[in-house]
Order: sequence, then C-alpha cells, then structure tokens
Amino acid sequence: MSEPAKAISESITDRFGDRVAVGKSLRGILTVEVEASAWLEVCRALRDEEGFHFEQLTDLCGVDYLSYGQSEWETSDASTEGFGRGVEGMGPGRFNWADRPEAKDIKQRFGVVVHLLSFKHNRRLRLRCYAPDEGPLAVPSLVEIWSSANWYEREAFDLFGIIFEGHPDLRRIMTDYGFTGHPFRKDFPLIGNVEVHYDSEKKRLVYEPVEIEPRVGVPRVLRNDSRYNTDEFDQAADAAAEEIAAKETANAEQENRDG
Repeated sequence: MSEPAKAISESITDRFGDRVAVGKSLRGILTVEVEASAWLEVCRALRDEEGFHFEQLTDLCGVDYLSYGQSEWETSDASTEGFGRGVEGMGPGRFNWADRPEAKDIKQRFGVVVHLLSFKHNRRLRLRCYAPDEGPLAVPSLVEIWSSANWYEREAFDLFGIIFEGHPDLRRIMTDYGFTGHPFRKDFPLIGNVEVHYDSEKKRLVYEPVEIEPRVGVPRVLRNDSRYNTDEFDQAADAAAEEIAAKETANAEQENRDG
C-alpha cells in the first residue's frame, strides 16, 4: 500500500471505527466498505470534514456479484477441438444466489460502488456499500450530498434494480418504457425476454416471447493448422506457398553469399 493510501486508511479507521472496513489499495486508490446504515453519515463526513474533503463524486455504479469468480467456459480445460469443450454448467444465470459457489470477500449479491475525488488533497477514494439480500434491495441516495449521483443512481436502478431511498426522481433512464427486468443482472437472459416485430396485418409493433434458444457464448477459434484445411485446393495452395517461400529464402541467402 502506498504512503498516501496508508495515511488515508488510518484516518478513515480512526474516524469511523467499525462502521467501515478498509480493503485493498489498487493503483493507489483505496477501497472502503461502508455499512448501509452509516452510508449517508460516512459520505457526508468524507465531503465536509477537513481531513478528507472529497468534493466530487466522479462515478457510481451497481454491481451484481452472482457468479463472482466463475465463468461459463474455461480455456485451460478446453481440448484442442474447441472452447465448446470447456463450457461449464455453473456459469452466470445458471444457479441461484443461495446455491452459489463460495466466493471470499463477498457479503451480499448486490453492491453500490462510488468513486470520489478530492481536489484539495489530490486524492481518490473508492467506496462500496452492499444492499441487503433480504427485504427491499435498497441503499440511501447520495443526491443530497453529491448532486452528480442523480443520473448514476437512476442508471444503477434501471440496470440492476437497486432502489435508492430518497432519490428525487428514481425512474428508468436507459431502457424503454414498459421494459421488464434489469438487463445487467447476471441472471437476466442474454437473449432477452421478448422480441419485437412489425405485424403487417395488425399495422403495429407486436411483442412476443423470445424464440431464440439460450446458449453459452464461446469464442470462435481459427487455427493455422493443416488438419483444418480439408479442401484439396487449400492444401495445394499451402504447399505452393511453402515452396515459393523456400525458394525466396534460398535466393536471398545466395545473394548474401555472392555479395
């Protein structure tokens, strides 16, 4: 941990005690976990008190920790026949939070992450607050402390379904009117829930259940391997190219010797 990060870590621990938990420092930015009950108090003190003076909220986002540390496919386990052999059955959206694989350092499924900037002290700070798993998925709004949180909180509400209590105008900001669900949740299907098309007979847009079958997305692999050149013309072209390259190399070596 750098000296500036260590100094602010000690200051935050002395000021807030067990209401916060100081985490790791990544690229000089310290991460501090704050209890939801102390969210407003801690943030207001970080803005107003002289030792901190974080005047600006530069970013706020929601996070879904479902399947944290997991993946739908593993390249290390894939065979030479393609990544499809490495598909796992416990990828995002394929299990419930209660049945999740163990993941250290994760307390609840949904969290809110805030980035703060102090112009006066030339420091940055990262805060994280978990929304409760039981009851309303809600944390207090920071709009009254930093007005820049307004649209960020609306975005997190729209995409993750996190409710920000006390927000002056909490409504969707990115998805369409009547949209169902929250598209950045890990259990939201990539294919969506409905499909839209124009019905020429009804003369209007029609919403219907999606017909696409869900599948795990795996990368396409193109290998420079003669085993995959099944066409005889491709094999002949490769052989001719290798012969030409060999002749050019031999001619170049001969010219070097003659020179």
